[in-house]
Amino acid sequence: MGDRDSERDAGFAEFVRGAHASLLRTAVLLTGDRHAAEDLLQAALVRVYVRWNRSAGWESPQAYARKVVVNLFATWRRRRWNSEVPSGAEHHVTDAGDMADGAARRLLVGRVLAALPRAQRAVVVLRFYEDLSVEQTAELLGCSPGTVKSRTNRALERLRASGALAEYAGRSAR
Repeated sequence: MGDRDSERDAGFAEFVRGAHASLLRTAVLLTGDRHAAEDLLQAALVRVYVRWNRSAGWESPQAYARKVVVNLFATWRRRRWNSEVPSGAEHHVTDAGDMADGAARRLLVGRVLAALPRAQRAVVVLRFYEDLSVEQTAELLGCSPGTVKSRTNRALERLRASGALAEYAGRSAR
């Protein structure tokens, strides 16, 4: 039984190494805060690990894990670990390239997404950052494709009205 457990753990560790960056990016975009995203992802990975022995039957372990992240985010308000309040301090950027412009763009995206209600934010992240289809997004969120389309439309209308899309387009063109 010990060999089976170590094989399971090794498989899960390999999965996490390959999927962590993508899942964390999704969590950051959903929460708007790196630390909250890490907490969200940790909680999601615990749930995935508990069910890891069923992973052979999953079409895609990463898609399953993404669904767990989104579902946990949707119930965020009921979770005790959401009671932490970020300090508002800026985080250090360690990406290569033009760090100042990249940081400004990331902060703008964070502000833009934070202005959206949770359901709209989830749809925007899944459709435009995760590049999922309307049908894939609907399946992941457990709603109809029409709901995904209407939430996307409302989110884009809200962003246009706030001027956030124009600001982001101007920043991206530089």
